[in-house]
Amino acid sequence: MIDIVDEAPVHLGARERLLDLCFGEERFLKTSERLREGRLPVFAFAALNESGKLVGTVRLWSVADRNGAQSLLLGPLAVDPACRGGKVGDRLMRHALNQAAVHGHGSVILVGDLPYYARFGFQAGLLDDVALPGPVQYDRFLGMEIAPGHLCGLDGVLTAAGLIDPATGAAASDGFPSVSKAI
Repeated sequence: MIDIVDEAPVHLGARERLLDLCFGEERFLKTSERLREGRLPVFAFAALNESGKLVGTVRLWSVADRNGAQSLLLGPLAVDPACRGGKVGDRLMRHALNQAAVHGHGSVILVGDLPYYARFGFQAGLLDDVALPGPVQYDRFLGMEIAPGHLCGLDGVLTAAGLIDPATGAAASDGFPSVSKAI
């Protein structure tokens, strides 16, 4: 039995170990990571097995285009290799997308494999007017509209939105490098 719960501080160490196992140190070099650094996610979910061990994780982050229009950036999604094939990733994705819809978000974007994410409604070609602040394989830049037409209005390079300084709880500047300097 797998339970999907809101991520709690007690899960953070296990989450980092799972991400290291699934993605390695290269995960810190990805462009999507630039949009997550120093921020709190809008949503963070953990999959726990019957003994309470974290076996899956997914987070969603607020991003905005050059006009301030917002979307959620999903990722990373990770599942313990011992649990793959058990629909843990499916359950995490469906829960995350349901919560995004329930809370009124218009769209979710990610960088990932279309054959996997298509089953959840993600499509390629919806983000032709949008860029990320660094290199990305744009055939893997996928979108899913919760509100019809939401993605067609996005334009320009996405930046972090809704940043919170964890030390003070106050809104913080994004502090991201310019597009030309981003990795």
